[in-house]
Amino acid sequence: MSSPVIQLKNVSKWYQSDPDRKVLDGIDLEVGKGDRFAIVGPSGCGKSTLLNIMGTLDSPSEGKISINGESLEGRDEKALAALRSEQIGFIFQLHHLLPQCSALENVLVPTLALPNRPDADTLDKRARQLFEEVGLSNKLDSKPSQLSGGERQRVAVIRALINQPKILLADEPTGALDEENAGNLVDLLVKLNDSGELALIMVTHDKELASRLGDIRTLKSGKLETL
Repeated sequence: MSSPVIQLKNVSKWYQSDPDRKVLDGIDLEVGKGDRFAIVGPSGCGKSTLLNIMGTLDSPSEGKISINGESLEGRDEKALAALRSEQIGFIFQLHHLLPQCSALENVLVPTLALPNRPDADTLDKRARQLFEEVGLSNKLDSKPSQLSGGERQRVAVIRALINQPKILLADEPTGALDEENAGNLVDLLVKLNDSGELALIMVTHDKELASRLGDIRTLKSGKLETL
């Protein structure tokens, strides 16, 4: 049996400003290849904190994390950054596209951090294929200001996938979209998850959108529960 792509053991998180309140409290979690689920819960309950810990953007106050069977304990920021660039894709509520760059140029930015960067032709071909898959093959040269909100978020999805990660973490990715575009984006993420071994974890406040992933976990009082 292969190792989980993400494993959390007894992970807790608290802050010095309020050490008696555990934002996360002894969470155990395993995420396998191709798994997908949504994390829901009240505002401020720690959903984004949990996602950031899973993505190595934050560290737990106690507990252990492994990515693809390798412990993160003792790794410095340079090593964590290399792991993120190769293994993890992120999508946030705000697309964070560079306004001066074209859609294609924005998508290729994460490849600059790869320790072993493929040649330019390979990356260009991969990017164009992804643009085609999400229905934006005619928007390669468009600047973010020339794209709709839904189109900008789809470019952000491509950017998250360009390095062929094993894990896709989406933090309220539909929060800035209207209902139609939000539904379309979640459908796209599910389609991408269905087409390979990509694990998909989405934080959202919208239980209807969460239900499209087929598996919902609720974070409440620091505990993660399966509905």
